[in-house]
Amino acid sequence: MSSLAIAIIVVFIIGYLLIALESVTKVNKAAVALFMFVVVWTLYMIDPGSFVLLEHPAEFGSLGGNHDKLIQYVNEIITNHLGDTGTTLFFLMGAMTIVEVVDQNGGFDWVRKVMHTKSKRGLLWRIAPMTFFLSAILDNMTTSIVMIMILRKLVKDHKDRMVYAALVIIAANAGGAFSPIGDVTTIMLWNKGLITALGVISEILIPSIVALVVPALIMQFMLKGDLDNGDEDKDNVPQTAEQELGNRQRKVVFWVGVGGLILVPVFKSITHLPPFVGILLVLSVLWIVTELFYRHLHRSSVKKRVVSLIRNIDMSTILFFLGILMAVSCLQEIGALTAMGKGLNVTFNGNHFMVTGIIGVLSSVIDNVPLVAGCMGMYPVQPTGDFATDGIFWQLLAYCAGTGGSLLIIGSAAGVVVMGLEKITFGWYMKHASWIAFVGYLAGILSYYVLREFIFTNPL
Repeated sequence: MSSLAIAIIVVFIIGYLLIALESVTKVNKAAVALFMFVVVWTLYMIDPGSFVLLEHPAEFGSLGGNHDKLIQYVNEIITNHLGDTGTTLFFLMGAMTIVEVVDQNGGFDWVRKVMHTKSKRGLLWRIAPMTFFLSAILDNMTTSIVMIMILRKLVKDHKDRMVYAALVIIAANAGGAFSPIGDVTTIMLWNKGLITALGVISEILIPSIVALVVPALIMQFMLKGDLDNGDEDKDNVPQTAEQELGNRQRKVVFWVGVGGLILVPVFKSITHLPPFVGILLVLSVLWIVTELFYRHLHRSSVKKRVVSLIRNIDMSTILFFLGILMAVSCLQEIGALTAMGKGLNVTFNGNHFMVTGIIGVLSSVIDNVPLVAGCMGMYPVQPTGDFATDGIFWQLLAYCAGTGGSLLIIGSAAGVVVMGLEKITFGWYMKHASWIAFVGYLAGILSYYVLREFIFTNPL
């Protein structure tokens, strides 16, 4: 490996560490990711010919050693990577806007009514499936925010609420793992054609349920007695002065937004267009519907219109994904990911359960987005076998990268946002929830092994 390639890897590792230590450095991870992206590709351009010759010998030979043609060719490579990254970013921006519009216009108000119960354990068994399936439709971070807001209305005792909050993290990550639109990592795999919507749902749904049910069975013993709900009139959703839409209109907003998200995989299978096109279709329809609603109201609510809510989108998160995915693509172009993939296969003798299981554990410490992006570069998709579309490796990766983030509270977007909202410490979660999440994580892997060995390969 050349000194230039080593320098690129070193820059990436340093950037990765700074991203992981964001809470210590107080420097936004998006800024680090963007800087890392620019630096690694700048280093690449010092001697692009050596990398192109190594990774693309056939194409490089046709350039005839022409420097201008070489630069043009490298720019085309970067543009192709940017195109692949852009499909994921536009999908995320569209989905985030849809969820924001539904939330701000009261579309989730009904969820609180469904959750209400006096029994602490009864609430746990309502919270678990609701979070699980909402996360599969929305995303784990947004679902966690919605559920924590509901819990604050239903659970007064902070100690009890921390238990529910820990379950929300586990349920949100498990729910996102089996859905093609439930987590950034599954979105990435789906966009790349490494998994299909039907494939990941049919194979990973049961392991994801196991990864939730096992921890829920254990955590219910941490809750005893009834809830102190206060006045019964608090069960009703409060009507604020700013609430513009009526109950029927709020339901329409919910079903257009959330129902549209559910139908995105169907749209892709019918039209064969990229998933982000379906998301933009849902956003445009929701935009039109809400504009028609507000047009007929006597007073204008500018804050709740899509044109205003778009500004609430967390662009720092979008820029983080841009930076990290483009930086990982540079590692792919210098051959580092391919070498790493071969090394893991040799070390574990091609045992996909060990490789992906370790990746899942790492995702609790390191952001799962670059981990999955790295795996996508390490193991090219193949026509048949374990690395084919819906192959065992990609299915396991979807499960492990998604649910592995529950092992530590900083291991997922859901965990980080709950940590901030409920002031849960790293130590409390590690003592009371990490081992429970790990038991569920292993149980899910075991269930997938049983399904793969005795059902999927030997159907009735």
